[in-house]
Formats: sequence, C-alpha cells, structure tokens
Amino acid sequence: MTTPTHLRLEHLRPGEPCGTTHPRLSWWLPTGSTGQLAYQIRVTGISDRTSSTLFTTEIIEGRDHVLVRPWTATHPVPTAGEARTWQVRCWTDLGPSDWSEPAPWVTGLLHGGDLTADWIEPYEPDVPPLGHRPAYRLRASWRPRAEITHASLFATAHGIYEFFVNDVRVGDHELTPGFTAYRAHLQVQHFDVTDLLRQGHNDLGILLSDGWFRGRHGFERHGDGFGDRLAALAELHVRYADGTSERFGTGDGWTSAPSEIDAADLMDGQRVDLRRVPADEVHHPAVVARGGLYDDRARLTTGVAPPVRRIETLAAVAVTEPRPGTYVVDFGQNINGWVAASDLGPAGTRVTLTHGESLAADGRVDTDHLRAFEFATGKSLPAGQVDHVVSSGRRGEAFEPRHTTHGFRYVQIDGTETKPGPDSITAAVVHTDLEQVGSFGCDNDRVEKLHAAAVWSFRGNACDVPTDCPQRERSGFTGDWQVYVETAAFTHDVAGFSDKWLRDLAADQWPDGTVPNIVPNPAGNQPSGNHFADIANGSAGWGDAAVIVPWQLWRLYGDVEVLERQYDSMTRWVELAAGTARDRRHPDRARARPTPDDHEKYLWDTGFHWGEWLEPDEIPAPDPARDHSVVATAYLARSAGLLAQIAGVLGRNRDECRYATIAAGAVHAWQREFIAPDGTLTHPTQANYVRALEFDLVPAEARHRFADELAQLLADNDDHLGTGFLATGMLLPALARNGHLDTAYRVLLSTGNPSWMEMIDRGATTIWERWDGVDENGRATASLNHYAKGAIISFLHQFVAGLRPAETTGPDTVGYRRFVVDPRPGGDINAAHAEHCSPYGNIAVRWTITDDLFTVNLTVPAGSECELRLGNTTELLRSGTYTRTCPAARVIRRSSRAFPTR
Repeated sequence: MTTPTHLRLEHLRPGEPCGTTHPRLSWWLPTGSTGQLAYQIRVTGISDRTSSTLFTTEIIEGRDHVLVRPWTATHPVPTAGEARTWQVRCWTDLGPSDWSEPAPWVTGLLHGGDLTADWIEPYEPDVPPLGHRPAYRLRASWRPRAEITHASLFATAHGIYEFFVNDVRVGDHELTPGFTAYRAHLQVQHFDVTDLLRQGHNDLGILLSDGWFRGRHGFERHGDGFGDRLAALAELHVRYADGTSERFGTGDGWTSAPSEIDAADLMDGQRVDLRRVPADEVHHPAVVARGGLYDDRARLTTGVAPPVRRIETLAAVAVTEPRPGTYVVDFGQNINGWVAASDLGPAGTRVTLTHGESLAADGRVDTDHLRAFEFATGKSLPAGQVDHVVSSGRRGEAFEPRHTTHGFRYVQIDGTETKPGPDSITAAVVHTDLEQVGSFGCDNDRVEKLHAAAVWSFRGNACDVPTDCPQRERSGFTGDWQVYVETAAFTHDVAGFSDKWLRDLAADQWPDGTVPNIVPNPAGNQPSGNHFADIANGSAGWGDAAVIVPWQLWRLYGDVEVLERQYDSMTRWVELAAGTARDRRHPDRARARPTPDDHEKYLWDTGFHWGEWLEPDEIPAPDPARDHSVVATAYLARSAGLLAQIAGVLGRNRDECRYATIAAGAVHAWQREFIAPDGTLTHPTQANYVRALEFDLVPAEARHRFADELAQLLADNDDHLGTGFLATGMLLPALARNGHLDTAYRVLLSTGNPSWMEMIDRGATTIWERWDGVDENGRATASLNHYAKGAIISFLHQFVAGLRPAETTGPDTVGYRRFVVDPRPGGDINAAHAEHCSPYGNIAVRWTITDDLFTVNLTVPAGSECELRLGNTTELLRSGTYTRTCPAARVIRRSSRAFPTR
C-alpha cells in the first residue's frame, strides 16, 4: 500500500463514538517504509449527507504515528453527535504518500450537561422483591415539525435498557449502558436514528430492567447495589432541512407499564410470558426523577471501550433426552451468552431452560458447583441461570433473553413436548466486541486446544468488565485481570477495555488507598457494611492491579496518558502498602521478636490477603489473621519498582527515587525474612520461587541456584505444577528465562492432576477455576470458566512461537515499536507460528524444524524494529519479510542454561 492504513481514534474501532474533543490518532505507515519523517491530517465534516473539508493541519514533523494529538487551538472543536471523517498522509523514507482512505470520526456525548432531558422512573409504587422485578416498557410519541435531515439519539439508564423507534430496536449493542462505577461514571450511548424516524407520528420506547444497577451481583447475590430505583435518560437531537433543530427527550409525557418480561436478573435469569403483548399493557405516567445522582450530569460520559455485542451464533452439536420430557442441548463450547429458541409449543406451554457447564451422572444439567453462599450465615444460595418462557402459540414466535446472560455449554429444557431441532435453538455468544489481534498455532493438537480454551475463557469473561467467571459471581475481580491482562493482549485489543475498567478502579478506590477486590464495586469508595466484604479488600496481588495494569498498557500499547491519569491511584495504593508495612507488625512476629529488625519497616505482614490462592490440594480458607508476608512483601517490591519506572517515564524524579527506595527496601526485607542463612527459601513453594525469579527478589549470584531448586521441586512432583492463582502464569516463563526450558516444556505437556493437559484431556473448552475442577467421578467441583490459570498461553506466544515485546526501556521500545522474535523449541513441538496486529502493523512469525534445520519466516511492519535471536546471535531487522535458517541444535541448545531476557 502506498498510503497509511488502519486509522484509529483513541482505542476505538472505526465508527464507534468518541467522547473527546481532541482525540489521539494512530495509523500504520505505507508498506515497505521504515520510518515516518512528517505527517499531515485532513478533517472533513459530514452534514445532512454532504461533506466538505473543515481543515487541514500544517505538515507536522515527527516519527510518532501511534496515539498522537496534532490539534491546535485554531482547529474547530466537534459537537455532540457530529459526524466527520479524517485522513492522513505521511512522509517516509519512500517519500510522500497519498492521502489515506477517509476514516469515520463520530462524536458521542462530550459533556454531560449537553443533555437537557429529565430522568424518568417507571411507575413502581412499591419496589418488588428480588427475583420478581419485571422489565418495564417506557413509551412516548413524537412528531417532527419539518423534514428531518439528521437525528442522533443519546441514551443511558440506571439498569439495562433497549431503545425502540417505531418498534424497531436501535443499534446492536447489548446490556447497555454497560457496567461502570455508576456513581462516578455512567456511559451514554449515541446512535444515528435518522433512517428510523418518520416524517409523521413516531413511537419511542425503552425496555428497562435491573441489570447491574439494582439486580443481584457477586458471590452473595446482593441486590440494589447502586440503588433500588430504575431510571432512564434519553434525548433525540434532530436537524431539519430548513436549518432549524429540535430536541426531544425523556420527561413529562412518558408512560410506563410492566412488560411481558415478568422478571429479569443477570444472575437468576429471565421470565417471559409471550402471551402478553404491548397493546394489552396498562400504562401509568412515568415519574420525573430529580435530586441525588440524577442531578450529577458530570458523571455522564461516552464509553472508551467497544460495546457488548452478540458476537457469533453456535449450533447444537448434540441433543439428548436423559429422562422423558427433559432435553439437554450441548453446544460443544462453554460460553457467555444466552439461547435463542423457537417452536415453543401451543399457547400456555411453560418452558424452563436451565444453563450449566457440566452434566450430572444421569445426563441432566448440573449446577451444584455454581451455588454460592452467604458469608455471615453459611446459607446456600441458588445457582441461578434459569430462564422461563410461556408460549403464545403465535406463528414465528421466538425467545431470546437479552436482559440476562449465562455461563454455559449445556441447556436443559423442560416443559416442551417436542425435541429441539437444529433450527429451533441456538446459542448466542455475547461479550465485549474486542478486536482479535493475535493468533497462535503449532503441530501439537493438545497445545492448540489449550490455547483455544484460554481464549474462550477470556471471551466468556469479557462482558463489559473483566470478570472472574460468567456464572457464579460475574464480578470484576482485580486479581484476575492483574494476572491475565498481558496474556489477553496477545490475542485481543484490550486497551480501551482496560482503560474503562481502570477509571472505575480509581473511582472505587477508598480514601486511604485501599483497592477493592471487585471493580466496579457496588459499595463504591467506602466500606459496604458487610464484615467479610470489607476486611477482604486491599489484598496483595489484587490491589496491585492499580499499578500493574496501567504499566502493561504502557508496555503493550504505548499509552502514556493512562499512566498520567492513573498516577494518583497508583501512588495511593503503594503508599498504603508501604505505610502498612512500616506501621504495623504481625502479632506472631512481634511475639517472636519484640524488638523489630530494621528491615521490617518494609515487611508487609498484616491485613487481609488471599495469598497464592487455590494451589493444588489447598482448602480455601480466607483468614485475615494469617501472615501472608512472603506474598505481600513480594508484591510491594514489584509495584513500588514499577511505580518508580512509571514516575521516571512521567518525569517525576523525586517520586522515582522514593519508590525505588521502597522497592529496594521491600526486596531486602524479603531476602532477610525468607532466605535462610544457607541460601535456601524458608517457604520453599513453587509459587515463591517463581516470584523470587520474576520479581527479581533473589540476589543475582543466587539466581541460577533458585532456578535449579524450582526445577527440582517440579521434578520431585513428577513435573506437575504446584502454583495457584498468582504465580501460574509466570511459572513457565520463569523456567525458560533461567535455563530450564526443558522443564518448562515437560510441565506444559504433563498429564494427570494437576496440569493444563488434565483439563484438555477431560474435554475442557475453557479453563477451570481449580486444578481439580472435575473430580474422579466426572462431577464439577467449582467454576469451569476462570481464565486466570490460562495466563500460561502467553508462554506459547513468547517462547514457543517466540514473539514478544522488547524490554521496556523508553518510548522507543513500547507498543511493539521494537519487538523480539526468539523461538525456543522444545518438547515434541517442531513447528509453531504466531501473528500479532500491533499498533504499528501486522507481525508474523512461523518456524519449522525439518531434517535438523531450523527455518523461521517473519514479517516486520513499517515503523517497527525486530530483534531476531537465533541461538546466541541477534540480528536487528526493519520493515520487510525475512527467512532465516540455522542448524536446529543452535536454537534447541538454549534449553540447557541461562539467558535471562525479560
């Protein structure tokens, strides 16, 4: 291509509304060029289906073409709902390019105060109990006063909404307005509805249900987390052919009534009576709502991440009848979403659909492993995930519950007399519409299945926020995303997705710096009043997401602004951890050593911590009195060290020195406390060895010995891993980076419990929460869709295929501006390949071993540099395609000893 391509605003996909007046721009350079010298931007306005150039910037010198902001005060600022396009041309070593193809620039809501409509609540004299709350239909009619040339709709809700214009559903977003820290951020969707409006009478409707705002949420299934009243806010912005404009929005004149959806809850499921039709509804005036959150327009914002959509449809792979009248549909893949069902039987037929991940011995759907309980009472809670539908008997009727989601592979259908056929039931895969940017493959089928299971697990847990599981809790656990964000970025563009979540993390962070376990958090930035939920916040490894996730966005996407915006959140977390280490001592340590050693001021040994969590054979027992300092101090060192680097990137030199001092103090404290005089670990678990190596806690002269001891622990365990939640994703990289690649491959390919291949060999299509997620009798014991242990597939990309970002040393190395291709063959794998759509362009690597000859083919995009490492040689490559060969022994030999290359 002779022009720039892949034009993007911020981290948005083309056409998604942008909520900033001065967005950052990115583009790929023309194919074959090695670097940019200058660029120029042209912006075109689109008004009433005509276009004209608004402005063209000066030629701007510079090599940056990822997340650049070229605007000056002379450039006209867009307005809410405005449609533009933009183009770029650049000057490279190949000379000047042509103008790129135009890319859409659609402006969403820019300022909350731009909306003047009133919030409205459905008529609900008494709030129904949880489990019995219907979805409400809100209605109004509107007639334009002249010929419409353009119409924008802005809409949001407390709850989940769908908007309809003349009985046509607007847009393809699901679960709008999405899940955020509603008290601080509430996303407003923008849709072009010009073609849906008539020149005469128009019917407007909103279908509104509990959603995250007041529905059940989290392990204990509490409701009303953000409030106990549903509400909607919507506003049409209409332009007329005569040059005038008009707004029409929610407020006086709207009515409401319970809809055919008798109950809708994200955890419980949805109940629908299709015999009820809108014409039969008895409407009352909707209630105009003011005060409190309703008056806070500053929290209204355009989303920075892609929306949730119905991504794909799965057909049934099998239908069984384990007992008369009970049918079980197997879709072959564990997913997040819902089913679409038709042929529901004669009028009045009551059909129940129970969703689950596994089957009981009798062939019916088993959900016992998804049951939660109340911490205070131990009372068991229903598993939920059950939909109910009553048929109307009308020809062509269909059931698709868009106001709930489920985590499932199987659906049990009771109440119908007809066996479901392939045309009468399908599964909708529903999650954030993330762009797939990476792939991996190799000549080992089981390894490829492991990779696919991890990717599906992430997809199932990427429903507007990064969740732990899509069935039992559906909560944005900070620790889960901390351990998986880097892995997710190998396969999907998670920049905007993570950016959105981090804004909520900062909003929900407590004044003292505590990071809650779950973000968004119904309790907001304060204790909830639930004893366990309050003391279980601020855990090491979980709260550290405040630092680690922004750092990864800098490394992987080159986004420095996320560091600037999150900096206060990061410092408050590290200051809390460092202050706790300085000011408090664990009672057991105080009894053993009444006078504290000097290093203890950096030893974090108090407070609640989950610890490594879910190591094999561990019985989960969260205990706030337990000393988890071996984990917590390691994370203090890690986060303080990263924060020092971040401060350096941002030019905060005094902070850089301060946090480097805290990091060094924590490393010293860890060494003094947990390395015995003979050089051995006092807590010799696999996880602690992994952290020692990956967090640079071990003295340089002892690194090889620690790596050897980790390898020996694994050998003594028949090459079965013993790590849990936090360290599993780092285990194989720690081995590979420290001279034990052969051990890493043996652990990767080992069978039996605990291992990844145990999951695959037992038919897993997503990653299990526990290593023993299915017992010897084939019964599930915990969630079968928790992506955290799937973080290991980063090893497949970085070491098996050999593609990874370069070490982060500054702006010239982040975001894949420089990357490394360093294949490390092992096991029985003789061919592998990976691709990655980086901010600079498509990277591809493919290698094979044939007749003792190693061959690698790779593609380096324009504007990037690649360090190709084969054996002990390194070659720096720029834009182009390359083939290199060498004796296979030169590459394979590296499995025997060291080369830490991070």
